[in-house]
Amino acid sequence: MLTAQDVLKRAYSVMPVMVIETIEQALPMAQALYDGGISVFEITLRSDCAVAAIELIKKHMPDCLVGAGTVINIEQLQAVHRAGADFVITPGATTELLETARDQNILLLPGVSSASDVMQAIGYGFNVLKLFPAEVVGGQSMLKSLAGPFPQVSFCPTGGIGLDNYRDYLALGNVECVGGSWLVPKSAVENGDWAEITRLAREVTLVS
Repeated sequence: MLTAQDVLKRAYSVMPVMVIETIEQALPMAQALYDGGISVFEITLRSDCAVAAIELIKKHMPDCLVGAGTVINIEQLQAVHRAGADFVITPGATTELLETARDQNILLLPGVSSASDVMQAIGYGFNVLKLFPAEVVGGQSMLKSLAGPFPQVSFCPTGGIGLDNYRDYLALGNVECVGGSWLVPKSAVENGDWAEITRLAREVTLVS
């Protein structure tokens, strides 16, 4: 049975945070990342075709782990679960989302931004969490501070992380991977420059 820890370990070091504006972009974008050595994706619900894109990528690339990001309510949680998302990532966490994911065995990485958020997530049985927005809430200093009282928790920090600082995050003992939108720059996607996305992915996978 797939666990949240499995997801982060398979992501190696960086999980691409993908915004798919049109369904036609879905497979080329995923394939470009896959060609660069990345097989774990977070597809954010920031476009009308996001749920359909999750379903399409799962159908055509079954060996990949496809997650849904920016899930903020129960309706979205259920929709991406029906679409076949392997895991769900939220920017924050309500008790309703935590309860539903726990009770329905939906693999969830809840978003947290404080020690209180971490305590609430642990209370519902979640110990693999997304720190968001990482740089805004203290970044590496925050994660170092959280390591003391919460040694059982692993994080995937996202927000403000790029090629210049992601390795510093990965050096922390409680960070398994980071979320990175820089792997799928908007300009490359709009121009259909899939080779550039593959190149950026290889920059990460060749040193992970």
